[in-house]
Order: sequence, then structure tokens, then C-alpha cells
Amino acid sequence: MRPGAELPPLEIEITRTLIVAGAIASRDYQDVHHDTESARRRGSPDIFMNILTTNGLVGRYITDHFGPGATLRKLAIRLGAPNYPGDSMVLTGRIKKVEGDTATVSVLGANGIGRHVTGTVVVMVPGEAGR
Repeated sequence: MRPGAELPPLEIEITRTLIVAGAIASRDYQDVHHDTESARRRGSPDIFMNILTTNGLVGRYITDHFGPGATLRKLAIRLGAPNYPGDSMVLTGRIKKVEGDTATVSVLGANGIGRHVTGTVVVMVPGEAGR
């Protein structure tokens, strides 16, 4: 863990199943996350991913990189371009700061129409202090 180090990118295919399953798992029953016609009536071309699914994917990206001992201490994100079915999102990250066994990582998730998510994650990695 060192400031400036880049995390390898992670590409995630955005499928209808991922969008609907994420909404159901997070108990978000808003129709725009599972009903195409309702989403279109509200001005969207299709269903789209909810913020809680995006939160989970960002958390997965960080813990996949730092390992099973990693603990997420803070996750702060902003949404931008929606994740629609048939697209993919590529998550990238860069370590901004390291203090002992804790790193602050900036994260970006981009899809075919722009930035879906930007944010900062604080992660503790036991045993990393002084390495």
C-alpha cells in the first residue's frame, strides 16, 4: 500500500439480472429498477441500477483488491450516468493516502455514457502498517 498506486481495473457487465437482483437484495422496490415500461414513463430509456447496488460493487472492488482481511471504514460515492442493461462499467482506483494500516482510495466507475460513480473509500488492512 503506497500513495499513488493504482488498483487494477475491474469490468462488470451490467445485465438486467444484476440490476433487478441488486434492487431486490437491497429492498429497493422502485419500479424504475425492474419494470422497463415504468422506467420509460418516467423518462428513462430502460431500467437502471440503484445506488445500493453500486455501493456494493464499489465495496467488492476494494475488498477483492485488498483481500479478505480488509475492513471498509468509510464509503462515500456520488452517482452520475446511469448503469443500463447491456452496458459495462469499469471500476478503477488510486490510493490517495496511507496512514498505518489504513488507506484512502479514490474510485471511479465509468460506463459507455460517462462516469457512473465517483467516490472515496477508507479501508483498513491489518498487517499493512510499515510495509
